[in-house]
Amino acid sequence: MIGLGRMGLGMSRRLSKRGHEVWGYDVSLETRERAKEHIRVLEGLEELKDQEEKIIWLMVPHEVVDEAINSLRPYLKTGNIIIDGGNSYYKDSQRRAKELKEIGVYFLDVGVSGGVYGEELGYCLMVGGERVALERVESLLKDLSFEGRGYAYLGQSGAGHFAKMVHNGIEYAFMQAIGEGFELLKESGFNYDLKEVARIYNTGSVIRSWLMELTQKVFEDFGDLEALEAYVEDTGEGRWTVEEAIKRAVPMPTIAEALFARFRSRQKNSFRDRLLAGLRYEFGRHQVKKKHE
Repeated sequence: MIGLGRMGLGMSRRLSKRGHEVWGYDVSLETRERAKEHIRVLEGLEELKDQEEKIIWLMVPHEVVDEAINSLRPYLKTGNIIIDGGNSYYKDSQRRAKELKEIGVYFLDVGVSGGVYGEELGYCLMVGGERVALERVESLLKDLSFEGRGYAYLGQSGAGHFAKMVHNGIEYAFMQAIGEGFELLKESGFNYDLKEVARIYNTGSVIRSWLMELTQKVFEDFGDLEALEAYVEDTGEGRWTVEEAIKRAVPMPTIAEALFARFRSRQKNSFRDRLLAGLRYEFGRHQVKKKHE
């Protein structure tokens, strides 16, 4: 396992508990030290050179996947398998599969969902690549997955990461809808206990879901949310989803709006809104609020 962060180490521990021999590596010395109590940790990738049979699972940010693969190249042998379990762009995965095939190495793109709870409950795994490679790692997928059935072979290279990209786009929309709904509840004047509303929404209702369970947990952990900054990051998959929809002329207004809402959350005193205020003043002499000098 290359990359021993929250996901990589959690997956390593789950596999180790199920009888698999797991070696791990991370560029961070501190991270390697933390992982040593759970799995065998390599101090350098050169320790892989004498191993003939290698299944290498990458759990690193998509920006450094090529760098990680290049670092592994001196130690790869014909028939080895590299799995990218991060949130990579599917076209990059197709390119990597083609490049590695030229040196006799298989590449699987595996979208992984389940978050930090996956170590205990199991993960959802969306697999793309050559089926022969899937068959060789199927025992790993089965033991990692939810109830041993939370994995699927979805097709040729890129299919796994494309499915995960769309999954994350849908997730954006779900989360945005929850946020908007609970804001209306908060402003309704009914003085709701919002964690109780989340609990009852998740008890037999048609909108019950894991995200609704997490909504309840948010209110339990952060109370009225005053301690949180209204800043929502994105890691690329939502953008890629919208870009693909544009290329294919697929209408996707809800997911697109959820992505744009994240952009909006990062703006303070936005130029656009100042211009809108100025325009209303110019055509109708509507009141404007000026910043205090």
